[in-house]
Amino acid sequence: MIQKLIAERIKYRGYHRKPYEQYQENVRQHYSGIAGKFLRSCSIVSLHEPLASSFFKRGAFPVKGSKNILDVGTGAGQLLTHLVRHADRDARIVATDLSTEMLYRAAERFADDRIDYVTAALTELPFDDNTFDCATCGWVLEYLPDPEPGLREISRVVRPGGRILLQCTENTVFGAMSSRLWKCRTFQRSELQEECQRVGLNWQRELWFTKAHRLFRLGGIIVELTKKANRDEHGEAALTPEGTVEGTVEGTVEGTVEGTVD
Repeated sequence: MIQKLIAERIKYRGYHRKPYEQYQENVRQHYSGIAGKFLRSCSIVSLHEPLASSFFKRGAFPVKGSKNILDVGTGAGQLLTHLVRHADRDARIVATDLSTEMLYRAAERFADDRIDYVTAALTELPFDDNTFDCATCGWVLEYLPDPEPGLREISRVVRPGGRILLQCTENTVFGAMSSRLWKCRTFQRSELQEECQRVGLNWQRELWFTKAHRLFRLGGIIVELTKKANRDEHGEAALTPEGTVEGTVEGTVEGTVEGTVD
């Protein structure tokens, strides 16, 4: 109880004090500037990037066999690095971010022709319905005052039965301190679970970096979600036409970063 009171006291609340468009632009500038330059270093020091490899190695979030993969809010490539390492050679990986500058930084890091870089907001993903077999979204949802539009958009572009790895800042003391640093909100687990269910995403299982993270409630909220299958009038799972990545990514989105940066 005391920890919750402290977290409520110190967490960042600026997203409520500005119009959403202004806050979104502030977030873009924040990551396009010096904060974005140090993002990867912070992810390594906090162990979030190296420890996330265990989710892919031990099969907690397998990507083998997925041919169309989406990474929302790529940032410095904290999750993209693991997708590149574990995805099939013929897979197509689409990396999106609100900040084009962050995508350039990621493109400099990864020389891989499987990746397309697309500048896009979480609430306006420029892809057809049911395009992706799976998606990752790390530390992005907390930049939406209302998470529902973002969750609904991810759900829209992932095929029925597809899996989503979601990472969010939790409303703990450490999470509140992080929200101050990165200018974002925090979530209660029960609150986030209800939001996911509302948009048709099943809360499959909660994940933790290590046993110590689970014991001390560190590392934020990490959960595997699955998109509910469409049902026909008889209650049977209905087939849904799959979208395609080709034709929706290359040459259609303003601010797209093609290939790697020279």
